[in-house]
Amino acid sequence: MTTRSTIPWSSGRWTHPPEQAVEEGADLVVTAREGSDAWRHTSYGFVHESEHALLAPLAVGRAVEVAVHVDMAEQFDQAGVFVRLGPPGTVDAWVKAGLEQADGVVQLGAVVTLGRSDWSVAPVPGWRGRTATVRVSRAAESLTVRARVDDEPFALVRVCPAPEGVEVAAGPFTCAPSRPGWTARFRSWTETEADAALH
Repeated sequence: MTTRSTIPWSSGRWTHPPEQAVEEGADLVVTAREGSDAWRHTSYGFVHESEHALLAPLAVGRAVEVAVHVDMAEQFDQAGVFVRLGPPGTVDAWVKAGLEQADGVVQLGAVVTLGRSDWSVAPVPGWRGRTATVRVSRAAESLTVRARVDDEPFALVRVCPAPEGVEVAAGPFTCAPSRPGWTARFRSWTETEADAALH
């Protein structure tokens, strides 16, 4: 039997506090600070360690799901799931996966950072104005990222390594690298069993 539980917003700890975080009914509405981001070195040459990620422990065999309203409007507005691979204070091993406005369209993708960042995206213009759910499953040596919009089936986004035996924490995140005033509306944060198989 599948066990699913809601994670209270109040149970997470911020990596970096946002400008504002307010509960509105069941939603958490988060206003990001201008210039907030997470990235290390690759292509751009800079290091950013100022993301707003609300994290709670994620055990092997468990998955976290974050639902967010898709209304990114300006370059690099972003929200989804952040996974820290290591104890608090770890800045060079993490994954962020979700929705991001880039090059004029909403993109679904993931950044995997093990010392240096990489980034993969695909455009999902039809997701604008709807609710996207990003799901990250933890196995002993890997993370599997899936996503869906509304009640459509989950689709595979990324499979990536996760160092075995390290402390892992995950939860909703948002960043606003390019402007002030970006506000993300998170609909839910839940934990359940990890995906049983990749395919």
